[in-house]
Amino acid sequence: MIRRLYDWVLGLAEHPQALWALAAVSFVESSVFPIPPDVLMIPMILARPSRAWLVALVALVASVLGGLLGYGIGALAFDSLGAPILHSLGKGDAMAAFNARFNDMGFWAVLTAGVTPFPYKVITIMSGWSGMPLGTFLATSVLARGLRFFLVAGLLWKFGAPVRAFIERRLGLMFSLFVAVLFAGFFAVRYL
Repeated sequence: MIRRLYDWVLGLAEHPQALWALAAVSFVESSVFPIPPDVLMIPMILARPSRAWLVALVALVASVLGGLLGYGIGALAFDSLGAPILHSLGKGDAMAAFNARFNDMGFWAVLTAGVTPFPYKVITIMSGWSGMPLGTFLATSVLARGLRFFLVAGLLWKFGAPVRAFIERRLGLMFSLFVAVLFAGFFAVRYL
């Protein structure tokens, strides 16, 4: 099953609409969707390494625009939209304490969430809710998401063929590691 899913995603990566799919996933991941854009971005770059920088740019722009949506949810619609999203991620009860810590960390919180597997959508919503200056939020989001997406693109562009061979030989292991990182991110959101 994993092999079929992997082959399907690689096939999608070569589809003419793949960049639009990546943009949609990157946009919604920054505000409400739990699956990171890397799931689509990596096979797209492996399938066509010459487009690595374009793929990273599309993911960056869409992710930052989606981050603005998350910021808007936090700033304008926290009670009706933001709080339920954070409650579903297990952060509902800790919002006030998190708000105080978040305001102290601001820049570093956005930078860390933008680069690591920590769900970026939590930070985008909290940035709007806590009143982080929009300029600081945007600059940090561009820096963090740019680092993440362009680092992945650069590594895959430089080492694409060996990385692809490694992934194909050890697909089960790669899937298990991805799931472990995903669960670690959810665990961090819930208990940290």
